[in-house]
Amino acid sequence: MCLWIKMYKYNYEISMKRVCVFLGVLALLLAFSSCASRKKFVYLNNMMQDTGYPIGLRHEAVIHCDDRLDITVSCKNPELAIPFNIQGEISLNPDGGVSGAVASAKGYRVDVDGYIDFPVLGKLYVEGKTVHDVKNMITKQIVEGNYIKAPIVSIEFLNFKYTILGAVGSTGTYTVEGNHITLLDAIAKAGDLAPKARVDRVSVIREENGERKMYVHDLRDMEIFQSPAYYLQQNDIVYVEPKYKKQDTEDRGWKYLTLLLSVITASCSIVLAIK
Repeated sequence: MCLWIKMYKYNYEISMKRVCVFLGVLALLLAFSSCASRKKFVYLNNMMQDTGYPIGLRHEAVIHCDDRLDITVSCKNPELAIPFNIQGEISLNPDGGVSGAVASAKGYRVDVDGYIDFPVLGKLYVEGKTVHDVKNMITKQIVEGNYIKAPIVSIEFLNFKYTILGAVGSTGTYTVEGNHITLLDAIAKAGDLAPKARVDRVSVIREENGERKMYVHDLRDMEIFQSPAYYLQQNDIVYVEPKYKKQDTEDRGWKYLTLLLSVITASCSIVLAIK
């Protein structure tokens, strides 16, 4: 009888240990799978391998109010370009040279009426124009004024920025180096889409002609390349819609199940240790 009881007790302890090991492994697997990304989407999944797709017109950012532009004028004779690279009052030195405040890193701010105050040329209307348009306008006015025969004008944005919100890795406002960035680049810079993101509801909110307009994209569709909002503009807002309640409930379910299994495993271990 005692031998039978001992055998029963031994088998029971072995069974309990196996159950604890099984529950422990299951809890670890659930924990890892809950932490892992459960993305169920693929970008641009309707593009075919080794198939060429035509590229649309090259993009240029449009200038808006409150933009700051770095504008530099140069030519073969550097002294002729000096007055166009100085802000504020210009004065002549005793030796015949020109002096004044060199254009600062703040650049030329586009005022609320869409103008910049440019040296020598005065007020220039730039709002709604592309960088290429403004280059041509400044070049034309310098040549027609007989200031420089062949000026070289370079323009860059100093405060090109956009904001990204919603289901992405890192929300916030980002500054662009250069004059353009694509929607896909912006998402990548923000740490990619979160597992809870709706890949078919990626919106770009943009100010156009005194109104705000929203462009909605499906990142699984290659038609995104034809969107007028594929290239972001200054002060665009990118919003990635999350899956809200359904996905949140799923996340909580995984957490509660993993916690329950961990508690059961710990309880089994304590019981076995006491025995």
